[in-house]
Amino acid sequence: MSRGRVVVTGASGFTGLHACAHLAALGYDVTAVLRRPGSAARIAAEAAAAGHGVIRERALDLSDRSAVLELLEQEKPDGLLHLAGLNAVGPSWQQPITYMQLNVMSTLYLLDGLRQLGLTGCRTLIVGSMLGCRLRDDETPKPPHPYSLSKTLQALTAAAWGQLFGLHVSLALPSNLIGPGASNGICGLIGAHIAGWERAGEGAPFRLSSLAEARDFVDVRDAVRAYGLILEQGEPGVSYPIGSGRLRTLGEIARQFEQAAQTPVSWRIGMEEGSASQPIRLTELSGETADALKAAGASAVNMAPMRALGWEPVIAFGQSVADILGYHRTAAALDS
Repeated sequence: MSRGRVVVTGASGFTGLHACAHLAALGYDVTAVLRRPGSAARIAAEAAAAGHGVIRERALDLSDRSAVLELLEQEKPDGLLHLAGLNAVGPSWQQPITYMQLNVMSTLYLLDGLRQLGLTGCRTLIVGSMLGCRLRDDETPKPPHPYSLSKTLQALTAAAWGQLFGLHVSLALPSNLIGPGASNGICGLIGAHIAGWERAGEGAPFRLSSLAEARDFVDVRDAVRAYGLILEQGEPGVSYPIGSGRLRTLGEIARQFEQAAQTPVSWRIGMEEGSASQPIRLTELSGETADALKAAGASAVNMAPMRALGWEPVIAFGQSVADILGYHRTAAALDS
């Protein structure tokens, strides 16, 4: 018996495919909202074969307000997981209005559709970003880029809409998501680079902005498990940061990929061309530069809200790296 119906937007994306599969495994019937029909066909077939909840595709442009309202009227969902949107920093400088339309207005179309239809009991989770800027009463917001501004406004308006109109709206703030699948994150790019280099027998060095830059990474499979818990147990108006609680330098990540690949990789360090960015091998590093390959320590992600729901990340970083490489090696073999 189905545990209810959940609408997942952005269902054809890296996180969306994992989320649909996880929610179906929990027993939900999932409406996978996407732009490209057929993108979720594989996971729908796997869910059916395993006797999980049904995954049905629904092609939809979330910038079409009337189409969004029609979707909600037909589905009358028990839950809504909103993952869709633009998430690349660079293009946001050239298309700032498009980012506002797709990240902010599409969110409001969904929430206002719930309001108009009286679906106030629909448990809604808006997935934001830790790249949003913090809003304080005593200073002017200073987002580093238009993408950050769009995610800041998305979180602010989603929380306010929920409070104003009595909707059950929670917010998830994931750190950098990694794991098997087509991802444009740094780990996904490194995995694709190594797999392509192995297949071709040669390749250009992979460029890292630095070795010392540190970030929090969490496996996407752990993240979607957190999303499921928030949909079921989360409180309205609460933001739930999701991360590993540990910082890793880009140097440490590069070393992890070399260990998983069992082969040395050529790297360029720094974004500027010239002598300072000549190809290097990690085994050649020494002194303070080599220290960048070590763990950076605890991150600033507040794990308390998710721990209160009984969630902890369980997939080891090394396992994530191995699975990323496995995914891209398979993809490279199929493309050849």
